Amino acid sequence: MKKLFSACFVFILMFSIVLSGCGSSSSKGTGGEANSNTPAATPPAATTTPDGPVTINQSLPDKEILSKGPNGESAISAKTLKLTPEELAKIKEGKYKAAVALHYAGNDWSTAQVKGLKDTFAKMGIEVIAQTDANFKPEKQVSDIETILTKKPNILISIPVDPVSTAEAFKKAAAAGVKLVFMDNKPNGLEHGKDYVSVVSADNYGNGVEAANLMAKALGEKGDIGVIFHDADFFVTKQRTEAFEKTIKEKYPNIKIVDRGGIAGPNDGEKVASAMLTKNPNLKGIFVVWDAPAEGALAAARSAGKNDLVITTIDLGTNVALNIAQGDMVKGLGAQLPYDQGVAEAILAAYSLLGKETPPYVAVPALAVSKENILESWKTVYQVDAPKTIQDAAKK
Repeated sequence: MKKLFSACFVFILMFSIVLSGCGSSSSKGTGGEANSNTPAATPPAATTTPDGPVTINQSLPDKEILSKGPNGESAISAKTLKLTPEELAKIKEGKYKAAVALHYAGNDWSTAQVKGLKDTFAKMGIEVIAQTDANFKPEKQVSDIETILTKKPNILISIPVDPVSTAEAFKKAAAAGVKLVFMDNKPNGLEHGKDYVSVVSADNYGNGVEAANLMAKALGEKGDIGVIFHDADFFVTKQRTEAFEKTIKEKYPNIKIVDRGGIAGPNDGEKVASAMLTKNPNLKGIFVVWDAPAEGALAAARSAGKNDLVITTIDLGTNVALNIAQGDMVKGLGAQLPYDQGVAEAILAAYSLLGKETPPYVAVPALAVSKENILESWKTVYQVDAPKTIQDAAKK
């Protein structure tokens, strides 16, 4: 998310899941996540039989991946990853151990991603011996990694809270022979193939494009809009905003971006949106870089009496999903697929144990979500039916 972020961003980042909450269901999202309300049920295991092969969900759309990696690498689609039955059997023989060091565990994005990891590792016979939550504190994550290393894992899956201050701890893990797979971002100074296996994320650029197209459709391709971006050095959230703005400017000449405001974290959305609406009373729409601050923008619009404002965002959190289903101000979003991201990370870890070549950057496809496909999209993202409140709203 969304990446991550300097130590001053204690609460930072993100998920939308996708997933984060602001306002009445406040949560701390990251540049790469969603809402703090967990899905109504648990996703099933990775797409596999007991004997393989292991893949991510192959029914996902075959879209071109538009995002670039943290060093500008071209992305490989996660749909191309696969463990054969023979490879799966070999991995099982190793009786390997894995650990997960999260930046923040309290949102749907982290919950779904860890579920994908654990389900897939279980199929491989890999034991998850530790799972930690740094609560957005770099020093806590460094301590977590040091504790994890005493347990001698073969694999560490992690998302760095801060790419600078956590780098030495990850280098220590790499030097100990631990296979490192990163979610969304990587620590500074680590080299692919030497220090880490791969970085896995959503197609954040593609999701930014989807959010722009949904905004244009809702506005009839005309009007003044604002952009609320993530004011931190996190490449995935930068890609979202860049994609949204570039798509609007190049594809929709009658839509004008007249104001921009930066947020340090998920709780800043209402303040920034309120100032933007006061300065621009004729504003027709606002793009918000992920769903938690989008909830704040929604609250600001209501306070300003702008109930016809169009909002689009990234990450399918529970609250924005309900707003979309109700046909309210949030007209659509680009969704991440955190469960499948977790599956992909586990497969890449297995590749490294097998001595297979791994790409430096892998991404899962973008997903456009609107009222028309909200229930189908929820099931695609979480692999369970949407909560009853969202189902009921979508049927009205």
